[in-house]
Amino acid sequence: MAVIRDQLIHSFTHAALSSDPDLAMPALLIARLEQPALDVRPYLSLLDQIGREACRRVLAVKVPPDDAPPNVDPDRYARIKVLNEYLFGELGFAGDLEHYTDPRNSFLNEVLDRRQGIPITLSLVYIEVARRAGLDVTGINFPGHFLLRCPSRPGLRYSEDLIIDAFHGGVLLSEDGCRSLLQKHGDANTVLESRLLAHATKPQILARMLLNLKRVYVGMHSFPQARDVTELLLAVDPTATNELRDRGLLAYHLNDYSSALRDLQAYLSRVPSDPSDEDQREDHAKIWEHVKSLRRRVATFN
Repeated sequence: MAVIRDQLIHSFTHAALSSDPDLAMPALLIARLEQPALDVRPYLSLLDQIGREACRRVLAVKVPPDDAPPNVDPDRYARIKVLNEYLFGELGFAGDLEHYTDPRNSFLNEVLDRRQGIPITLSLVYIEVARRAGLDVTGINFPGHFLLRCPSRPGLRYSEDLIIDAFHGGVLLSEDGCRSLLQKHGDANTVLESRLLAHATKPQILARMLLNLKRVYVGMHSFPQARDVTELLLAVDPTATNELRDRGLLAYHLNDYSSALRDLQAYLSRVPSDPSDEDQREDHAKIWEHVKSLRRRVATFN
């Protein structure tokens, strides 16, 4: 099993950090945490099939002159509208409101099979289908609810980018809609700033998928699975100090004291010994107590 895990980490790291824009392959590799023998090829073929049909429809679209809202590129609006009708209307992709925290919503193969998911996985399907259809759609790492952006054509100075919510059937969000969503998922006093609507990179999208999955596993007390997810998170971003801490804490829960000590000592070496933030000071003190306890435990093994 350890060999399989090492191979998975290697394959995932290569796919996640490559310059290839493809998100589907690394996302499908995440599913191998639960299904080690998963054959990813049928799902890549399915995305290609959906993408080809989407491309046909997008290229064939007629652009009504007065159909788009004010200050919106009518060409992009018409093509996104057709794509939405295909994905959410005809194929039936939808947000899983009833079982939001089901781990299957974080596995791309399950989302493609069930046609249900959470914002990040439905957005990933949308990005991959749009890319195959020749549409420029990118991710937005919006707080609490992943979103999408389709930019207007270059040179149209009056046009605003389209902000798309894949979880709610591809609905287009205005600035007020984004503000309402922000208040729903965060602090009511949070101001909508341009940085909150910034482009999400490939590693950021994959990390967000993994963070969601880790939270689900921790909530289920499925600590071995949560620990495996931290391995992939650190593969995407080796500088993710909090993931190093969490991997150590999960190892502690699983009585793997040597690994826990290694990770928690490494975590303490990366953070200030006297952080200015009170929460960080409390966290630092708790981890230091764990390290002292672990040192005593590990010493008895020698």
